[in-house]
Amino acid sequence: MTNDYEIQIAGPLTPDQFVHLGEASIAYVRPMKSEEAQALFPQIEGLRPGMQLFALVRANGEPIVLADSKAAAVANAWEHQLDTVSLH
Repeated sequence: MTNDYEIQIAGPLTPDQFVHLGEASIAYVRPMKSEEAQALFPQIEGLRPGMQLFALVRANGEPIVLADSKAAAVANAWEHQLDTVSLH
């Protein structure tokens, strides 16, 4: 088996290129309490304080969906053909 992928490096990314890197295909699941979720998703009302929630967020930080479980957030990523990455 051979690998037919070719990697081309054109030099360092500009700040604008870096901001848009992976935005169409990469997302991450971010655990958060309901208070933080309310700030990220202002259109959602009635969240009880202290709830553990999970946000699916684009690579550029744009929120996509808020879920009550990590599995639901990951399933939403798969549904939209987004690869999820872990943040440490």
